[in-house]
Amino acid sequence: MAYAPLRRRWLKVVVVLVLAGTSVSAQRSWRNPAAEDEGDDGRFRFVRLRWDGGTTFGRRGMNNAWNHDYPRAEQNLARILRELTLIDVNPDGRILGLDDPAIFDHPILYMWEPGFWVMTDEQGARFREYLLKGGFAIFDDFEYEQWNNLEAQMRRVLPDARWVKLDATHRIFDVFFRMKNIDFPHPMYGIKPTYYGIFEDNDPSKRLMVVANHNHDVAEYWEFSDQGLWPIDLSNEAYKLGVNYMIYGLVH
Repeated sequence: MAYAPLRRRWLKVVVVLVLAGTSVSAQRSWRNPAAEDEGDDGRFRFVRLRWDGGTTFGRRGMNNAWNHDYPRAEQNLARILRELTLIDVNPDGRILGLDDPAIFDHPILYMWEPGFWVMTDEQGARFREYLLKGGFAIFDDFEYEQWNNLEAQMRRVLPDARWVKLDATHRIFDVFFRMKNIDFPHPMYGIKPTYYGIFEDNDPSKRLMVVANHNHDVAEYWEFSDQGLWPIDLSNEAYKLGVNYMIYGLVH
């Protein structure tokens, strides 16, 4: 971690310069053929989980809760990964459902708004298989009592799993960037987040299979990092966390 200070300075430059010139024109519509294609070019692709039958989300320009922040959030994170790491990234990402066998082609799955998530038994079984085979899942953008729905759905996926509160000493917060501040606030509500994880065999010394950013919306910082809505320092922390998550999912 000797190079962490240099990476922090570099990240600030990337947020201001790289993103400002490349993602302003991204479309908000989630119907992007490049993101939903069937192909695999061998590069790392950010996978957003799509789920059907959920609550229709009432924000303008969005159809369902799962497509919040699409596509700028993942496109901006992909650019940061490409600039700061050696990961060969396809910036278009991919959208997949839990019933799609293609999820097994990707080591990391990211879900927005799990407070509204619903699934079938078949999807739950496939998700369980994915996680037990080594997959890593991230839940983001949900607050307060919405935790109850995530907990209920994950009980169907991993009935014996226990959620463990994560603090800044866990290695996921130090895998690439050394994060001293993991409690940077929710961009919309200003509340402090709490991070929870599910470990393999319920053993915190083993692999982290699932992480949940409760009372947080990390990807909101990614989406608008080139728009001047949030302080640069907070956007930096969100990108550090996103990069750490991706690196952890790729190497564990």
